[in-house]
Amino acid sequence: MNKRSIYIIGLVTLLLFPLPTLFFLIYFEDQSLIEILDFERFGILEIGLGLQLGFVYALFAILLLSAPVFDKLPVRVENIVKSMNLTVFDSIFLSFCAGFGEEILFRSGIQFYIHPVVTSIVFIAVHGYLNPFNWRMSLYGLILLPFILLIAYGFEFFGLWFAIAAHFMYDLVVFLSISRSSPKRNLQAPRLHNE
Repeated sequence: MNKRSIYIIGLVTLLLFPLPTLFFLIYFEDQSLIEILDFERFGILEIGLGLQLGFVYALFAILLLSAPVFDKLPVRVENIVKSMNLTVFDSIFLSFCAGFGEEILFRSGIQFYIHPVVTSIVFIAVHGYLNPFNWRMSLYGLILLPFILLIAYGFEFFGLWFAIAAHFMYDLVVFLSISRSSPKRNLQAPRLHNE
C-alpha cells in the first residue's frame, strides 16, 4: 500500500465516517455540532483517562496476541502494518483519523440509538474480528471486545473525547510497536481501524 492510499483512507475515515452521525443527530435529534462534539467534556481528565486506557490495553493485547495460537491466521495484522512502512507521523495521523472518525460514528451516532453492548459487538464485527469461519479471528475479536466495551461505557461517563483518546492511543501503540519490531518478532494486535 502506498503512502497516498494510506492518507486517503485516513482522510475518508476522519471526514466521511462522522457524516451519518452528524446528519441524524442534527436533523432528527435537533442537536448542534457543539453538542455532538461534546466539548463540555473536553478536558485533561477525560483525555488523560482515555490515553491511559488505550496504552494499557494495547500492551495487554500485544502480549496476548503474540501467543502461538494466532500464528496460523491467514491475514496477519503485523504483516499488513509492516507493509505500510509507517513513519511516526503516519502512525499519529492514522491513529487520530481512526479515533476521531470511528468514535463519532459509533459512540455519538450508533450508540445514541443502540445499547453500548450491541454497538460494541457491531464495531468488532465491522472490523472483521467476528468470523464464524475462522475461530482464531473470532478469538481476536473476543480479546478486543472488553476494550471496546470499556470505551462504550467510558463514553457514557467521560464523553466523546475519552473514547477518541483511548482509540487513538491503542492504535498508535499498535502501529509503533509493529512498525518498530524486528522481522523475527511475532507482534500483533487487532487494530481498531479498517485497513
